[in-house]
Formats: sequence, C-alpha cells, structure tokens
Amino acid sequence: MKLQRKNRRVLALGALAVSGALALTACGSDDTGNSSGSGDSSASAAAGNIKCDDAKGQLLADGSSAQKNAIDAWVKQFSAACQGVQINYKGGGSGAGVTAFNQGTVAFAGSDSALKPEEVAESKKTACTDGGQGIDLPMVGGAIALAYNVDGVDNLVLDAPTIAKIFSGKIKTWDDEAIKKLNPDAKLPSTKIQAFHRSDESGTTDNFTKYLTAATPDNWKFEGGKAWTAPGGQAASGSSGVAQAVKQTSGAISYMEESYAKDLTSVAIATGASEPVKPSSETATAAIADAKVVGTGKDLSLEINYNTKADGAYPITLVTYEIVCDKGNKAETLPSVKAFLTYIASEEGQGILAENSYAPIPADIISKVRTTVAALS
Repeated sequence: MKLQRKNRRVLALGALAVSGALALTACGSDDTGNSSGSGDSSASAAAGNIKCDDAKGQLLADGSSAQKNAIDAWVKQFSAACQGVQINYKGGGSGAGVTAFNQGTVAFAGSDSALKPEEVAESKKTACTDGGQGIDLPMVGGAIALAYNVDGVDNLVLDAPTIAKIFSGKIKTWDDEAIKKLNPDAKLPSTKIQAFHRSDESGTTDNFTKYLTAATPDNWKFEGGKAWTAPGGQAASGSSGVAQAVKQTSGAISYMEESYAKDLTSVAIATGASEPVKPSSETATAAIADAKVVGTGKDLSLEINYNTKADGAYPITLVTYEIVCDKGNKAETLPSVKAFLTYIASEEGQGILAENSYAPIPADIISKVRTTVAALS
C-alpha cells in the first residue's frame, strides 16, 4: 500500500513537470514574419480566463497588416491557454485577406474595409456553405498616423486640405506657404516632400482616402478604395514597408496604423477643434465612439465620422473587421475560430489593445460582436 502511494506521488509530480514544460513553450512570430504560436509562461498567467472548448489544430488566416501587432499580442495569450491550436496569421493586406477568404484558403480574414456587396455575393458561392455568407465583425480600432521624417521639425501640424495637396503632389516642398501658415514657429526646410503610399490593396489606404474625401472634397477628387489612385508619389508594401520607407528617407511622409509609427514622429491634425489632435489609442477611441452599425443581419460593418471636430477626437481612424461566414464555416476549423474570436472580443482581449497602441471597440458594438460569434456555425 505504501509503495502504491509513493508511485502515485511520483506520477503526480511527473504530470506537473510535463504541464510546466508545456506552459513554457515559446510563442511569437515565425521566421517568415507570420503570427504563429503556442504560448509562453508570461502569457500563461494572463490567459487563465480563455475558454478553448474543442479548439485544436492549425488555424490559417490572412489580411490587414494594420492589425498584425494586435493579432501577435492576442495569439501569444490564446496559445498559452489553448496549446492544441497553432494560429498562423499572414498579414498580407486587407485585399489579400478578402481574396484568400473567398477562395476558401483561410478560416478567417482581417480587413480594414467592410466587404463590398460583390465580395459578399462571392462568399456565398465559394467560402460559405449551408446558405451562409461572409460577415464583418469589428474587432480592432486604431488611428492612422501620418508619420514624417523632416530634420528639425518635431511638432508638425497639418489640416485636411494641406494633407490632400501633399499626397496629390500639389505641395512639393516642406517650406510651402500652406505648411508655414499652420506652423509659424517651425523652421521648415526646403526639402522635397517624398509622399509614400501603399503599393498593395490596403484597407488603411481606403480609410485614409475616405477621410480626405469627407474632410476636403474640393481638394481630393480621386476614386477611393483599397488601391491607391492618386498620381505621383512613391509606393511601399504593407504597413511595415511604408514605416521603413519614412524612417530611411529624408523628407518622407506616409500614412500607417499608429502602432507602426511608435518610433517615428507623427503629424497633429488641425480639425477645427480647440487644438490640433495627435494620434493615440485615446484620441482614436474618442472618434470611433461616434461610429454607427450600418450592416444588416449579422453583419456589423460600421460608418465612421471622418469629419469629426470634437475636442480630443483624432479624425483619421480605421476599424479592422474579422471576416467569417455567419454559417457554413468549415467544420474542422470552426471550434478554433469561435474560441479565438470569443477571446479577442472579450473584455480581456479588448483590454490588450490600448497596451499595443490600438483602440478597443465601443462597448455597445463589441457586445453585439460577442453575440454574433457565439452563434457562428
């Protein structure tokens, strides 16, 4: 009897050792830059409330590069709790994500623009079974920063007309009179402006040009959408690509999700409020609080007020949607998709966003997201 008890104690200690080893499994980005993982010990402590249910296997996703840093943070926590799941988020851009979703090669996609009617129609034929269709679930908010590289200028202020003229090539140097007027105390050089835009189809581009169209229609008459249509400028791929271009190029300016601009200097926007507004999770949250659900059925796409003049509200914002089928999702990945989306829509998941320079989705909207995720089939 004593020997049996001793053996039980040895087995129990062995099980604890195995459990501890699993908790220490590393998580992060693989050598391709994709979000992937299966947990680490620091994440384990914060992942105690995550419900894995029947989640298991590999979960492939692609889309918005703007939300990639948020996905990385979420994957770290989720994988620590649900060690039977490996999540691989490519972050190839919103256009690539929607295409991959409708081709059926990913379980969900991320997009900074809501699905177009023709994309929804395609999803019914190719991605979703049982009469289902692709729907938009708002999950990440953020400011689109205008990051710049101009020697000796640390507190640049621009307004919508001036921004439009810079990105359309009408304003060519940093000492232009329109910029001087907004920055009377700055020592502006005669350096040529190098305006960078996204070369790939990008929801960040879509939201940035929607802002220009709404805020200064007389100065921005180019077609909107994920593809850049204005003449001139230089191009780089992805949020990280334009951020790197600004960092390396004197006189450069570009638009990017704010978490990519942390090591760069960003413009404050003159909106007509009491003072110019800089991008941050707080100022983006103030702007997104104005958003309204305009989607129908289970779709929760939003309408954003890009022309806000409220104090402390940053006008150039985006919302990233996770795109899934309302029904007819693949049976083999549905448990993992539901478990992951349930976590990132939770209070704990949304709480991570501000820590990583993103803005959480307003409470009344995210509660609808949670209800929709719970009903996915």
